[in-house]
Amino acid sequence: MEHQLIVVGIGPGSPEYLLPVARQVIDKARVIVGSKQSLQAFAHDGSEQRVIGGDLPNLFQYIDDKLFTSDVVVMVSGDPGFYSLLAALKKQFPQKFIKVIPGISSFQLAFAAIGEYWQDAVVTSMHGRMASDQDLAYKSGKKLATLTDSQNNPPHIARQLLSLGWPGETKVWLCANLARPDEKIRLLTLGETADIAGFSYCVMVVIG
Repeated sequence: MEHQLIVVGIGPGSPEYLLPVARQVIDKARVIVGSKQSLQAFAHDGSEQRVIGGDLPNLFQYIDDKLFTSDVVVMVSGDPGFYSLLAALKKQFPQKFIKVIPGISSFQLAFAAIGEYWQDAVVTSMHGRMASDQDLAYKSGKKLATLTDSQNNPPHIARQLLSLGWPGETKVWLCANLARPDEKIRLLTLGETADIAGFSYCVMVVIG
């Protein structure tokens, strides 16, 4: 291996929120790995492109082979440091060959959209995983932000929080498709969220 594996955060997938340094790296890339949507949005025609699929061992072998002749750029949504492919890549490739370019996370966008600071927030993910009881425990004034999915969706999480003692009148913001034309932001109570429909993959911000 002679070249760098560059993990680039592409933010929410909107060109307006792609950092200039990320744009420069992607534009210069000879080999680009990413989701089908991110490749269509950002990869240039002169690059060799590989879609991230479910077969990660095969993907890692492809990256390893390409690193002998070229840098490889791997595009991940949001910021690489929060529940992205970076964690798996670090287990497969030596740290000295990995370079990380940050991106704007969905949490940054969500808190900006509701005009709230998040330096004191508990930030977690329930996208394909469970959060700890400690993260979800109620405390007066607590800020909780989590990624959701189709199973651990806002109604499911709201009912879980209510069972842990969060008041029904607690404010909840559901932020979906941030920075996209179909962006959707709703302000509800936790009690209302337990019965809401139409939200699955989003950022859920709860402020006690």
